[in-house]
Amino acid sequence: MKRHLLYFTAPRQVEVRQDDLPAPGPGQLQIHTTRSAISAGSELLLYAGEVPSQAAADEQLSALAGSLAYPLKYGYCAVGRVAAAGPDLDPTWQGRRVFAFNPHESAFNVSAEEVQPIPDEIPDEDAVFLANMETAVNLMLDALPRLGERVAVIGQGVVGLLATALLRRHPLAALYVFDRYLSRRARAEAFGADQAFDPSDSNAAKSALGPQGADLVLELSGQPEALNLALDMVGAGGRVVVGSWYGQRRAAINLDERFHRGRVQIISSQVSQLPAALSARWDRRRRFNLAWDLLAAVQPSQLISHRFPLDEAAAAYALLSSQPDEALAVAFTY
Repeated sequence: MKRHLLYFTAPRQVEVRQDDLPAPGPGQLQIHTTRSAISAGSELLLYAGEVPSQAAADEQLSALAGSLAYPLKYGYCAVGRVAAAGPDLDPTWQGRRVFAFNPHESAFNVSAEEVQPIPDEIPDEDAVFLANMETAVNLMLDALPRLGERVAVIGQGVVGLLATALLRRHPLAALYVFDRYLSRRARAEAFGADQAFDPSDSNAAKSALGPQGADLVLELSGQPEALNLALDMVGAGGRVVVGSWYGQRRAAINLDERFHRGRVQIISSQVSQLPAALSARWDRRRRFNLAWDLLAAVQPSQLISHRFPLDEAAAAYALLSSQPDEALAVAFTY
């Protein structure tokens, strides 16, 4: 059958190509895509040409094997229905809705072991956020927010908003968020933030956090300079969890006397690895199960601001890159 595939061909250039998709082989499912979502983090870095070409895409996902050198397919938020199953697979796979960490393609073959069946009660447009919710869950496992803490979140893109929604479920003393865009700050308050600030308004932020600063800061903006803002916000003995990937961009980090004497912790968080301290009790299946439950509770489809047919992918990326104040979550339809 003929299918359409999205390729990144050069910085700020994408191209929709066509090829023939063979029948699924042993152990494989053929998926006909209904929705896929653009990652406004790593995927926009790739679109902008801001990732090292020699970097590996994701060694844990077979669909993203290889380097990030152009031209390449990329993306990892695809939802569809099983159209055909390999000759050795149970025929009851036929027609099931699944999520796959797969690039933007109208149809694809994938190992049955690499798909996540979608619970019946979760619509496709909520299911397409599974990867983002898994990331937000992992942030909570790394950050370990505690009873009565003052928490700040920098960046209210999709992952930042999901993190805000999860943090609101904890018995915190205060939850403050920071984003440069008014529309995202309003969304964060609707998701449960006590107050939302423009990060350039340092006086308001310091007043809210008080002289002791935040106990915990999550840096999720994707902007390298925001790490210094996080260090300014956190108090002595506090934690800064960095979930952003900056690609090739760099910024000077101010590890001054306050940082050292205050014994501030900087903690990395990346969804491909569970926290080592939890490995005896947690695995990816447990994390997926929790992510599905939280998708049902949060209903993140409300974050989709724009939908484009795959053939209009160039316009979708241009919008998301140039007008982040208007475009929050962008999905492709098939």
